[in-house]
Amino acid sequence: MDPTSRPSVVIDNGTGYTKMGFAGNVEPCFILPTVVAVNDSFLNPSRTSKANWLAQHSAGVMADLDFFIGEEAFAKSRSSSTYSLSYPIKHGQVDNWDAMERYWQQCVFNYLRCDPEDHYFLLTESPLTAPENRECTGEIMFETFNVPGLYIAVNSVLALAAGYTTSKCEMTGVVVDVGDGATHIVPVADGYVIGSSIRSVPIAGKDVTLFIQQLMRERGENVPPEDSFDVARKVKEMYCYTSSDIVKEYNKHDKEPAKYIKHWRGIKPKTGAPYSCDIGYERFLGPEVFFNPEIYSSDFTTPLPVVIDKCIQSAPIDTRRALYKVKSTYNKRTNNANFGL
Repeated sequence: MDPTSRPSVVIDNGTGYTKMGFAGNVEPCFILPTVVAVNDSFLNPSRTSKANWLAQHSAGVMADLDFFIGEEAFAKSRSSSTYSLSYPIKHGQVDNWDAMERYWQQCVFNYLRCDPEDHYFLLTESPLTAPENRECTGEIMFETFNVPGLYIAVNSVLALAAGYTTSKCEMTGVVVDVGDGATHIVPVADGYVIGSSIRSVPIAGKDVTLFIQQLMRERGENVPPEDSFDVARKVKEMYCYTSSDIVKEYNKHDKEPAKYIKHWRGIKPKTGAPYSCDIGYERFLGPEVFFNPEIYSSDFTTPLPVVIDKCIQSAPIDTRRALYKVKSTYNKRTNNANFGL
């Protein structure tokens, strides 16, 4: 069938999460963690019997599909010791192409359930990605999946394009792309990225999670150690917000703790016993690492607004007025700023 008569497949691969769906949809069809669980016995025949390995080898494609992605990968690694986790993307760049190819296979065939030969594909990449990475992506898409057409776009430009279709704004602005493993400040003028002015910040969504985990641990909250990172991540996604004045936020929490302190309830993974903990100052201190990074690390102390200002000042002078216009985006999943998605 002519691929122009079918909607294009859109896959946004991030360090922490992958969003996938079809062009024209209001929201992604699936949002999954970018992780792959692979059966070690297939990758390492020495760990299993020779007969079993020959049977798997003879199975061909079916044996090659013995892997899981997303939440299924986490569940499989916990229930079976023969599966190991692999994170194909680190700091916004593909680090393991074999795992990335397996991840795309599950995305296309198991989740989207479509024939890649009948759809055009739109993939995203982070700023400052090497041309070799784009070549590898094109090689996999055309040779493995036989896609009829492929377009790879910088996700910052796509963010402005989404605003263009809804609010008729110009394709010019500064995009602050805060992912799970990397943060980039990307100036875009008339739809084109000003590559020489891109700035990066060594603080991202995972750092916010680790900082919240540290705050809860120092306060002595009753959270199981093996579950503390997941609890901190869910606290970040559900309860965190940015504040205009950190001193006022402290005063508000101190005057009316019952109003602002939230409660988290969970079940211990090992014993199955219930537990609960309070969520207090970390609600606004987590995102505060971008505006006062010295509270988290002494290696990088430049606030995010200063980095944005330097980014715009390094752009061509005729684009600065348009770049200084303020734009904001809203994330429906977290009801707050987009940290670590």
